[in-house]
Amino acid sequence: MPEILLTDRLLRSWVRCRRRAWLDWHGPAEQRHWNAHRALALQEQVQSFQALVPHRPARGLGGCQAGAAAVVGLRLKGEGPAGLEIAAHPPLLQRTDGTSIWGAWSYRPVLARQGYRVTREHRLQLALWGRLLAALQQTPVSHGLVVAGGARQLQQERLTLGSSLQRQLDEALERLATDLSRSAAPELVADRRKCTLCSWRQLCDGVAASEGHLSEVSGIGGKRRELLLAQGITTLGDLAQADPDHLAAQLELADPQHGKQHAALAAELVAQARVQAAGEPLRLDPAAALPELAEAPGVLLYDIESDPDARDDFLHGFVVLRRTAAGEWPEVSAAAPYQPLLALQEHGERRLWQRLERLLAAYPGWPVLHYGETESLALLRMAQRQGASEAQIERLRSRLIDLHARLRRSWRLPVGSYGLKAVASWLGFRWSQPGVDGARCLLWWRQWRQWHRDPGPRGRACLRHLQQILAYNRDDSLASWTVARWLLLQDQR
Repeated sequence: MPEILLTDRLLRSWVRCRRRAWLDWHGPAEQRHWNAHRALALQEQVQSFQALVPHRPARGLGGCQAGAAAVVGLRLKGEGPAGLEIAAHPPLLQRTDGTSIWGAWSYRPVLARQGYRVTREHRLQLALWGRLLAALQQTPVSHGLVVAGGARQLQQERLTLGSSLQRQLDEALERLATDLSRSAAPELVADRRKCTLCSWRQLCDGVAASEGHLSEVSGIGGKRRELLLAQGITTLGDLAQADPDHLAAQLELADPQHGKQHAALAAELVAQARVQAAGEPLRLDPAAALPELAEAPGVLLYDIESDPDARDDFLHGFVVLRRTAAGEWPEVSAAAPYQPLLALQEHGERRLWQRLERLLAAYPGWPVLHYGETESLALLRMAQRQGASEAQIERLRSRLIDLHARLRRSWRLPVGSYGLKAVASWLGFRWSQPGVDGARCLLWWRQWRQWHRDPGPRGRACLRHLQQILAYNRDDSLASWTVARWLLLQDQR
């Protein structure tokens, strides 16, 4: 095995997931898949740094020697605890008061934060950068700077890089080195909901499925998995064979504070595991799942694309689906008319609401199907903000049908998640753009917003990105219809 070089990137991965760091070092490169979350983080980092340092930063050691206000591209190396070799590439250094080997100035590291608070990951990264920078400039680095928010409202927070944090860094580096020296990867994390952000997700998904990992059971997160493991239930198969009443009693005793909540769900967890183990759906409610469609001449399939950080629902997409002349509901069809409404902030919400009103009025009384509560909440809140009457809001509410809620009420499916991707894929739907998800659409949207007026190659690329966003949004609507049509077919049996 080659000698291990501990880097800030490996440290960041390790804090998030020990298995991820091991795969970053040992994993097969061909099984590592790019995802948009890292690109979005880098985009937000650039915006925050540009707000902090309006002028173009200098590069490398020469910038530090010249006393530039900000420096990028400096690679740092040094020795960590127990002689470990460490290296880092801080994204930005900012000049501060003090003295260094370069003159009457010194530098501090700057980190762009995502999320709402400074985490252990942020603190350890800044501590590592500060330690290596101090050795290079031969003067202590007392603190680092954390920024967030970009140009609209830049937030700044000083983080002290004291002795306690340095001890935490030494401990983390030693544990990281120990993990990387192992011949086998650490086990899967208990709560795999955050695995959607990881480039190794597909590889770990395969391992989880083959092992019957408890996180594969819908409704089980990290805490519930720990409770089940304590009862000797280690796999999906174990849970499927458990007695629900006995398990409920065990869970209630195991957690005095929240035991009753876990116990109340014991029967559901066992039932879900049994359905997944058998691979067959189970009906929960004999009543029709979608009675509103019995006499409807057609439906509108509704899906929103959003930028949550900007609180911007930038695309409202509708697929218009009519009953056939024989009164039958059609299968998923790419020929169904698609009506996208882009919500440009410079046009204002009032204009968007008027367009939505006209579209909905063109199909009076048609049910509006969507998957999850996002669309109904967004539309009803917009109606309230735009001064719609109570009667108008109630009529709109009566047309909105959440397919996710209807599905969960009526059926238990052999899927590890009841998200649209998992359910529609189980039903055989395939998105026209493999590998595209909401995060990639958000990245494309931000790029389009920045460059769509550019007459050159970037502008042309952004036009393609907009077309790809529309195609993805349309596919999501058609995937929702796959779920709705399956529910209708089950009601006919």
